[in-house]
Amino acid sequence: MGNKWKESTIGQLFNLIPGFAFKSPDFLESGIPVIKIKNIKPIKLSKHEFSYVDGSFVNTKARFIPLKGDLLISMSGNRYDGTPETWVGKVCYFQEEDLYLVNQRVGVLRGKSEVEVDPRFFVYYLAQEEQQYHFISVATSSGGQANLSPQQIASVPVPLPPLPTQKAIAHILGTLDDKIELLCQMNETLEAMARALFKSWFVDFDPVRKKAEGLPTGLPPEIDALFPDSFEDSELGEIPKGWNIKALGEVVEIAGGSTPRTKDTSFWDGIYKFATPRDLSRLDTPILTDTERNITKQGVAQISSGQLPTGTLLLSSRAPIGYLALTDSPVSINQGFIAVKKESILPPQYMYFWCKENMETIIGNANGTTFLEISKTNFRTIKAVLPRHDIATQFCEVASIMFSMIAKNTHENRALIKIRDSLLPKLISGDLEIKDIDKILEPAT
Repeated sequence: MGNKWKESTIGQLFNLIPGFAFKSPDFLESGIPVIKIKNIKPIKLSKHEFSYVDGSFVNTKARFIPLKGDLLISMSGNRYDGTPETWVGKVCYFQEEDLYLVNQRVGVLRGKSEVEVDPRFFVYYLAQEEQQYHFISVATSSGGQANLSPQQIASVPVPLPPLPTQKAIAHILGTLDDKIELLCQMNETLEAMARALFKSWFVDFDPVRKKAEGLPTGLPPEIDALFPDSFEDSELGEIPKGWNIKALGEVVEIAGGSTPRTKDTSFWDGIYKFATPRDLSRLDTPILTDTERNITKQGVAQISSGQLPTGTLLLSSRAPIGYLALTDSPVSINQGFIAVKKESILPPQYMYFWCKENMETIIGNANGTTFLEISKTNFRTIKAVLPRHDIATQFCEVASIMFSMIAKNTHENRALIKIRDSLLPKLISGDLEIKDIDKILEPAT
């Protein structure tokens, strides 16, 4: 059953305010966050990797402050190459209370007062794959980049359902998004807890310091007994007595990957997962559950490291360096990774947080003329503090529980996203009636 909604355009329903062209010297390490194209993700705003400007811009550039309930659109980006997160015409819903400013090539869509619009409905409508393709098709190209003008955005046709229908559809899809966001927040909390424990034990050496000062550590007696009560000097500074300094190559088993010939169809579209750094760059979780490409058994045979088992740590080793994830299933990798094997003296769970805490050192050992890369050889030479094996084991037992919970939440999130994305076109087209939705959502919410 198709809908009979009125037809309108973005320009008839929304005012478009293009962002301000901040200059490079304007950006600081802290201050008012500036929303750039990279922060615009489908449906939601990414709060990672903000740039900042001085607070004085709030007074002089108040026009470029987004308001809660605005939509934000990326006016530049890729066409079909890259992931959908890099496409031109991405739209997200802005629901923040804090102050932000909007950079150039990010547009603010603000509902006009004379029309009845629920911006949450329109963010879901414009996030549909069909609408993303429309933005790409009308964008013009410049230097390999697709660009949307205010006029092109304003002319895009959109339906205008009655306001109660807009609100009902937005509520249904928003309920799923709220659950997705909650699971993401739970994962962030679990990872932060594990990282805080790692930092306390292996960076700040809190249990050793407390014992040296005659204070209780607060740890169970069997774990407390594992830590020494004094320090000794080393080439990396003060470390717990009895611990050692080792090159990573002495305590971790690592592997690299390669890419089978892309033109040989016998290597591709098989049942085995094949990861590239781009798979990690789009993660908001430390668990890699899926990959963009699959390869065949013949393709796996072309890679010297073959299939790496579940629980392998992957570190992106080139442009950009530093994406990290533990694998949730066997996977083969391309040449953009350093993989830490499970057989290592320092296990992958430990090394995940070691890499997080020592990323500046890792990047400092990278080199290259075309792009920075940390080679396996240079990675192996980095020096690290080697704790007692039983202490590292105790940490990994705790971390493994948290990573298992993160993996469970990640799988549940993927299922919810699939439900949301399958409901979206059916609700908006009118093929699925709102009154029938409860039976579908009941198992998921």
